Amino acid sequence: MNKLVLIVSRVLLAQLFIVSGFGKIGGYAGTQGYMESMGVPGALLPLVILVELGGGLLLVAGLFTRWAALALAGFSIAAALIFHTHFAEQMQMIMFMKNLSIAGGLLLLGFPEALTAGKPAR
Repeated sequence: MNKLVLIVSRVLLAQLFIVSGFGKIGGYAGTQGYMESMGVPGALLPLVILVELGGGLLLVAGLFTRWAALALAGFSIAAALIFHTHFAEQMQMIMFMKNLSIAGGLLLLGFPEALTAGKPAR
């Protein structure tokens, strides 16, 4: 059962990044313009797409899960801090908290042993 829960968790977390990465390809110019309007060089968009698609696909496949999860957690935190800090807007606050929550789930994928830390052995 634990293995099934981990697979489902990986897929649920990964789908957000996979869909978002493909969306950025389809809306490349718009995404690039938005990044630049937020002070992020548009030239970084290929790297963003690679992180989202590559990291998401690695999570689904269960390959390099720790590294992919940690990269996506860092990406989620960076995105929250760069793009969602207009806390006067409720939606921006929600997006900020969503990104931090996703990072939390990804950190648990990156460090699954943290779930059993401090628990007595059975």
